[in-house]
Amino acid sequence: MSERTVGRRVWMYSNYHCNMACTYCLTDSAPSSPRRALSSQAMVTVARQAAELGFSSLGVTGGEPFMRSDMAETLVAMAAVLPTLVLSNATLFGPDRAERLRPLADAEVAVQISLDRADAAPNDELRAPGNHARVVEAIPRLVGMGIRVRIATTLDPDADVDDEERSRLCGLHRDLGVSDDDHVVRPVVRRGRAASADMGVRATVADLPPELTITADGAFWSPFGPTIRDGRLDTDLLVTRTTDPLHIPAAALARLVDGRPPGDDARLGIR
Repeated sequence: MSERTVGRRVWMYSNYHCNMACTYCLTDSAPSSPRRALSSQAMVTVARQAAELGFSSLGVTGGEPFMRSDMAETLVAMAAVLPTLVLSNATLFGPDRAERLRPLADAEVAVQISLDRADAAPNDELRAPGNHARVVEAIPRLVGMGIRVRIATTLDPDADVDDEERSRLCGLHRDLGVSDDDHVVRPVVRRGRAASADMGVRATVADLPPELTITADGAFWSPFGPTIRDGRLDTDLLVTRTTDPLHIPAAALARLVDGRPPGDDARLGIR
């Protein structure tokens, strides 16, 4: 499968439920949200088929993937096939639960953790009370276990975040043991709950790089595609309802990309 056509990574939504309900959540996730889960077996099958098609890495998102008790074992199995990135809010990684993640240190797995502001108050206002404190406690715990940690900062373009605060945030992630190369800054995207809250940048198919994304509901253009607003799944970026075998949605996505006018490339640089 051509990297130019459909990207290098295949994403999976492991589940949609979460222990938090962030203001700008793409998937309207919360503890009571429908799970819409992919089974562990299905995720490993996607990994194997992705490798056969020439993809070079995997991504796992949610919801909060670690709401699932089988997630660490599933990630290890996937990483035995292709390097794997998993997105998490890290609020479940207390000392006892973090021990269950120790096998990730010996696997090609990176855990990308959300940390939006240098200070607790503005961070927690958009996410949840106590979020900042749990995150800054969890990150060095995972780093100390030998697990690769990335930090993702999501900012509303209208938020008053100056250069000084950005500098303090970078200082914080360095103090926590995370390098500059493993710090990602991206905008809030006006989809899902963010759209209901009138937040973020509008993103069309032209703004989002094509990255095949597999969910319990089908295959989508990118991980910013299978969003949920007010309980309803967005299907504007749906590629196919079929996800197995993987070559069917992969080929459909390639056809869509090849059909775009020349120069119609993604502009937002969202990662």
